[in-house]
Amino acid sequence: MPTPFWNGSPFALIVCRYPEMRSSIDIPLDSRQLRAFTTLASTGSFTRAAKELFLSQSAVSHSMKALERDVGCRLFDRLGKKVVLTQTGEQLLKHAEKILDEMSQARASLKHLQEWGRPRLRLGASATACQYLLPPVLNELQREHPSGMLSIEPVDAENAVESMDNNSFDLAFTLRPHRQENVTFIPLFTDEMCFLIGPSHPWAQDRHVDRAAVARQNYVLYNKSSYTCNLIESYFRQEEIVLNTVIHLGSMDAIKQLVKLGMGISILAPWIARDEQADGSLIQLPLGRRKLKREWGISFRRGRRLNMLEETFIVLCRKQVQRGEIPSTTPTAAAERN
Repeated sequence: MPTPFWNGSPFALIVCRYPEMRSSIDIPLDSRQLRAFTTLASTGSFTRAAKELFLSQSAVSHSMKALERDVGCRLFDRLGKKVVLTQTGEQLLKHAEKILDEMSQARASLKHLQEWGRPRLRLGASATACQYLLPPVLNELQREHPSGMLSIEPVDAENAVESMDNNSFDLAFTLRPHRQENVTFIPLFTDEMCFLIGPSHPWAQDRHVDRAAVARQNYVLYNKSSYTCNLIESYFRQEEIVLNTVIHLGSMDAIKQLVKLGMGISILAPWIARDEQADGSLIQLPLGRRKLKREWGISFRRGRRLNMLEETFIVLCRKQVQRGEIPSTTPTAAAERN
């Protein structure tokens, strides 16, 4: 008794000739079998198909038997020395040709990328780095690799590792992350946080910080949830100082503007306000005898092989540090060696 086989069409019920054939739905179709199938369908001959595929005739025959077992139906009928597609075979041929065409395009695309392709750099970076550190590096990178694909995602050091784990980006230009068990960190430079005050502030005249007045100041700081804000709070907690009124903003430019207007003082890295220090609109003063330093660098997943564009980016970052283009910072030993 023939076994009915439903092919998904509302109008067709295909009958398999052999009840022992059952579709193996969970088994993916073999691309080599599909290629042999389409070749046999186009040639109509096992002999000619075997010749085109550089296989033996028995190998093609075994391949088709296996494919028929997988789909659960006979795909060919023999008419003398010629083979023709059954109705099921015609249905499968439409899909097989599309699958093989997609595979061919995928191979061609990968080959083109390997030989002439556009390498990509998916970078995660803090807003501060994007605004003050990366523009000259990215400009030079674009000149060296005009065909490279670049995308930048804003991220704080606290979230950089998790974002890389989620494949949001491949490299992170941030402060050294806390969690480093699955991360390679390439240190570039260290900076030192300091007070930034306006020229009308009482401390400005003597260029001296009144330690007794530190707690009474109004502060304008970066985002409360940021890694830098956590470092500042931890620093003053160890100094047993509780900061007074604090305004938290997500823009360095806005912070500097409020400080210029005398609405408070801030705690920032000097390189963020280098132009304002040059024109005298902001003044830098040390936090105290104990320094608050941060280490900047590039992170990526441990064991990951970097592409040409990513390696070039790291080299250009190191060169920027070595040339002293980031004032008030200290290159790390690793950056100087490279």
